[in-house]
Amino acid sequence: MPGNKYNCSSSHIPLSRTERLLRDRELREKRKSNRARNPNDVAGSSENSENDLRLEGDSSRQYVEQYLEGAAAAMAHDDACERQEVRPYNRQRLLVVANRLPVSAVRRGEDSWSLEISAGGLVSALLGVKEFEARWIGWAGVNVPDEVGQKALSKALAEKRCIPVFLDEEIVHQYYNGYCNNILWPLFHYLGLPQEDRLATTRSFQSQFAAYKKANQMFADVVNEHYEEGDVVWCHDYHLMFLPKCLKEYNSKMKVGWFLHTPFPSSEIHRTLPSRSELLRSVLAADLVGFHTYDYARHFVSACTRILGLEGTPEGVEDQGRLTRVAAFPIGIDSDRFIRALEVPEVIQHMKELKERFAGRKVMLGVDRLDMIKGIPQKILAFEKFLEENANWRDKVVLLQIAVPTRTDVPEYQKLTSQVHEIVGRINGRFGTLTAVPIHHLDRSLDFHALCALYAVTDVALVTSLRDGMNLVSYEFVACQEAKKGVLILSEFAGAAQSLGAGAILVNPWNITEVAASIGQALNMTAEEREKRHRHNFHHVKTHTAQEWAETFVSELNDTVIEAQLRISKVPPELPQHDAIQRYSKSNNRLLILGFNATLTEPVDNQGRRGDQIKEMDLNLHPELKGPLKALCSDPSTTIVVLSGSSRSVLDKNFGEYDMWLAAENGMFLRLTNGEWMTTMPEHLNMEWVDSVKHVFKYFTERTPRSHFETRDTSLIWNYKYADIEFGRLQARDLLQHLWTGPISNASVDVVQGSRSVEVRAVGVTKGAAIDRILGEIVHSKSMTTPIDYVLCIGHFLGKDEDVYTFFEPELPSDMPAIARSRPSSDSGAKSSSGDRRPPSKSTHNNNKSGSKSSSSSNSNNNNKSSQRSLQSERKSGSNHSLGNSRRPSPEKISWNVLDLKGENYFSCAVGRTRTNARYLLGSPDDVVCFLEKLADTTSSP
Repeated sequence: MPGNKYNCSSSHIPLSRTERLLRDRELREKRKSNRARNPNDVAGSSENSENDLRLEGDSSRQYVEQYLEGAAAAMAHDDACERQEVRPYNRQRLLVVANRLPVSAVRRGEDSWSLEISAGGLVSALLGVKEFEARWIGWAGVNVPDEVGQKALSKALAEKRCIPVFLDEEIVHQYYNGYCNNILWPLFHYLGLPQEDRLATTRSFQSQFAAYKKANQMFADVVNEHYEEGDVVWCHDYHLMFLPKCLKEYNSKMKVGWFLHTPFPSSEIHRTLPSRSELLRSVLAADLVGFHTYDYARHFVSACTRILGLEGTPEGVEDQGRLTRVAAFPIGIDSDRFIRALEVPEVIQHMKELKERFAGRKVMLGVDRLDMIKGIPQKILAFEKFLEENANWRDKVVLLQIAVPTRTDVPEYQKLTSQVHEIVGRINGRFGTLTAVPIHHLDRSLDFHALCALYAVTDVALVTSLRDGMNLVSYEFVACQEAKKGVLILSEFAGAAQSLGAGAILVNPWNITEVAASIGQALNMTAEEREKRHRHNFHHVKTHTAQEWAETFVSELNDTVIEAQLRISKVPPELPQHDAIQRYSKSNNRLLILGFNATLTEPVDNQGRRGDQIKEMDLNLHPELKGPLKALCSDPSTTIVVLSGSSRSVLDKNFGEYDMWLAAENGMFLRLTNGEWMTTMPEHLNMEWVDSVKHVFKYFTERTPRSHFETRDTSLIWNYKYADIEFGRLQARDLLQHLWTGPISNASVDVVQGSRSVEVRAVGVTKGAAIDRILGEIVHSKSMTTPIDYVLCIGHFLGKDEDVYTFFEPELPSDMPAIARSRPSSDSGAKSSSGDRRPPSKSTHNNNKSGSKSSSSSNSNNNNKSSQRSLQSERKSGSNHSLGNSRRPSPEKISWNVLDLKGENYFSCAVGRTRTNARYLLGSPDDVVCFLEKLADTTSSP
């Protein structure tokens, strides 16, 4: 939006991300300080998502109503300012997209609606946030099939800055009750997927997933309809995992964040989900992905690396140069609201009654939804064991368990309710008396004031969740304990354990003996220790509020977009296909240099190849390229060279029927399709290191499941693409260390590290180093009389081989477009006055980086010899290619200039790699197919 302080057009952006975030935090603190001096601001407050189900009465509804009415008043004020052409303080618009709106609609007539407030944790978290102008998008909780009703409801909701998404009953049943609650929620809480006992169940899962995607698309349609430039879109929870992808398809520049309020399971659990890959890729379309704890974020990154094969970094997940930032943002509560509530007369009266009721007894408290993941049976059994082992405490302690019923129509929940009631009855019968029982169990929710009073009189809070995204009951208890300083016993499987673990007693709820012992420790704890523990937790709860959580997330989302734009500015642009085709058609003699693997190969993610190691290792030409390649090869003005690291046999298999040049093993072997293989390797090339390196590769292959190595004439490659990603990296580090200190310590070799491979090759063997010798042979064989005036080089090459892109760059005329590129060194290459030249020998390139092991004097000597030597006939015994009758290339020098290449007629293009020396980019082999089809059409047209 105009004037937005988060727009990236400013030229005064601090250099580092940390600087930007610190500056933004400082500005927020200043604005908060200014607002604190203004008593007219609407008071903000917060509560957590657990309160959705347990708060009753007018207090919670008034609390949220306060915010919504304030929002409506603010909207009216903004509208009035706009009519007067005066803008108020320019806050950034925040579109909060969640499954449910913070209101529920009840129809009173054909065009009349009443709105009932449903106090939710997400609303609560944003109540005190003044930095953003929030609008809510979600389902209103009611089916509205008629257009009149939809218009009337939309109008009513607009007054509260809410925008409805209209879902019909079937979609809600399949998407919400089905896929969200039946599949995703249990899986994310480690309960596993439902067991399929008949084929109809499988069909049901498929229809639920289809409804899930359709519902997410419907949310995206509404967001896109109301989106304005500069808005931030914040998607929430597992209901909307497809939404980031849908939004980015509408507008790739949209700022999109996604936050999960539940745990994210380990990769081994997530991989059981049939739609695992689709969901992960959809979430990765967001700019920022947030979780409550670092563990959940780590599990998400691990799932992306292990299931999708992407690169995990400390910042997030990288896919073809695009980084999705992944981070932890622990939510909090509005602690001031709870502290203020303790001074309300109603709460004080409640506290007095409770103290009188339980005088002489220590009060233990549990507040949970009656849910499988809350560990209520485990908690009660641990209390029973404590009473069994500590007879002196039986009449001195009482457990108050508030269990809020939920999903009462589901058989599993009904069974849980019966189980809890049975255990409570048995314990009360065993340890109770006519006047007192050890457990008071309540199957209903409490209003806010009653809950605060209960927190305040409690001596020990017991949270035994088996899995929980955060569980803010622990935060609320701490906020109400400034006077009593009670003890918190907290499950290590609750997200809050990451924040309050230092002050709480952490327990494994599955270990009944440990929980019982912890109860004894808490009840017998000294006042001094209680004070220390409480002080630590209280400080955290006071400072890490829900408002701070929301502001931090949106601030980091804005900065993530800035960082991405700074990164994109360093990335080459997409190949200008129209311009490349136009110049191709106007040129007289064209040279096309094409890579093979991940450039001309068929897609790996085809249904028949995905995850199949054997099929993926078998490189095959993309089936849609056969026609375009034949058309291009038939053009006498076009020369095609397939330049690949693959072996000769692989190139023979895929390109035997085409009239083109094949350059195998990074250009060390060359032949025309109907000719014989020749070698460009220097005669002095030392390959004595091969046997010792092969021995090392065999060793690590045996000890790294699903790894393999390839033996080629000029190199050895150890590949761990299909191995466990983390174990593979550890093995690769050990392998490299062993190579440097052993077999290649004194050998003239280059070690080239791919994303998941280690290659050892003879020093100086690169695609760029071979291209001039290849070019010389092509010119000689074709008896060219016209200089090459158009060059297109496309490939997915390792960084070591990207000198092929820069091969032509240093020799271009001085009036070429200024593009910063690294230049390989050469021993010659004088330009003619017209800008055309004879290519110098690129065998003099010294590309040795950290992976090179050779002396400079040796390189100089070797390269000078190779620059004076023509292609040598291959003399390799044991090869499948008979070279007994091979032609020895002519050693005579070419007496005319090979190239007449202008800067605008040179197109170097990397496929799927953004960190590249190439001028341009293409996203995938499919994009290469599309482009070559267009080139072929140009060749075929008259």
